[in-house]
Amino acid sequence: MYDHCIIGGGIVGLAVAMALQERTPGARIVVLEKEPELARHQTGRNSGVIHAGIYYAPDSLKAKLCREGAAATKRFCTENRIPFETCGKLLVATNDAETERMDALEGRARQNGIDYTRLTTAQLRAAEPGIAGLGALLVHSTGIVDYAVVCRVMAQTIEARGGEIRRGVVVKAIHEQEKSVRIESPSGCVDASKLVACAGLQSDRIALMAGLKINHRIVPFRGEYYALPASKAKVTQRLIYPIPDPDLPFLGIHLTRTIDGGMTVGPNAVLGFAREGYAKGSFAIADVGSMVTFSGFWKMARRNWRSAISEFANSASRARYLKECRKYCPALTIDDLQHPQAGIRAQAVMADGSLVHDFLFKQTERMLHVCNAPSPAATSAIPIGRMIVDRLLEGARARNVSPALQGAGA
Repeated sequence: MYDHCIIGGGIVGLAVAMALQERTPGARIVVLEKEPELARHQTGRNSGVIHAGIYYAPDSLKAKLCREGAAATKRFCTENRIPFETCGKLLVATNDAETERMDALEGRARQNGIDYTRLTTAQLRAAEPGIAGLGALLVHSTGIVDYAVVCRVMAQTIEARGGEIRRGVVVKAIHEQEKSVRIESPSGCVDASKLVACAGLQSDRIALMAGLKINHRIVPFRGEYYALPASKAKVTQRLIYPIPDPDLPFLGIHLTRTIDGGMTVGPNAVLGFAREGYAKGSFAIADVGSMVTFSGFWKMARRNWRSAISEFANSASRARYLKECRKYCPALTIDDLQHPQAGIRAQAVMADGSLVHDFLFKQTERMLHVCNAPSPAATSAIPIGRMIVDRLLEGARARNVSPALQGAGA
């Protein structure tokens, strides 16, 4: 009998395990991960950015967690000698509409206490000669790291404290009982006093497996990106992002330095037809069936069909993709878009077709399911883990906290 079982060996699940060890020293904790290695999906396939929190509404939970998470991530990396770099990020305006949006974003940066500098056209050219734009916001505290490495060190920390991590365990059934939760897999059963599910792309299926009633489904969005050749890896010293469109849920195609000295460009955001299929053209009948039989998917599609067509066109045509990149980096050529890769984002969609941008929890007496952990969950993972443990241990009291903390469907 374990005190706590965590399903999911991504960064949020591991952060929960670490937080439980901090709050309940000596407790028996086990993490179950279905893959043979940790961080195989969202955590290990994201951009590796340590975000500053400029995008989020002032005083919001996401803004608070991002600021705390960035500091906690850098502190954890420093303490454990994990390479990271605070290189800064430029949000570049390339037309008049984006300049207006940049004004609003600057106000948000001030309200969120973000350390930034506004650059004129000339200052932008001087700071980054390879980047074109009418102006930019330079966010000084943005950084880069390899989150898969962070997860490996987290796992070592958990095991050094007496925790257990089981890899290759595929959960097949979950039964909540009066005094425990039983988790069944082909390799045997695990019994725990309490369960936390941080299953990412499979979070809705794990919730349904546990007998919970949910009114959302996970819809996978592919983020396709390219690696630039070594000759273009130094085209910028900072991360380069477009000014985001507030009507769209994604940040747009951007240039991202990687901690190993490389440079990527992307991602776009296209509907995926396989939750864990990273090769182009991946198709999984069960994943497609889950989408097309869910009324919320069709309502979402009707609202967003124009942007969906544009993203699919960018996916199908490298020339169109390049055009988006050249708005702010005119030196790029079609031959620079090399080694296509993809990550997949687990987007929770409600039955009314709305995209979930906040935390989505489902909690019972002995279980807490993290059904949606919004971007930037990797940056914010350490304080997110502590918040989840607060909810788990406080039980009924935690269900009476503010709606902002509860999230939709809590």
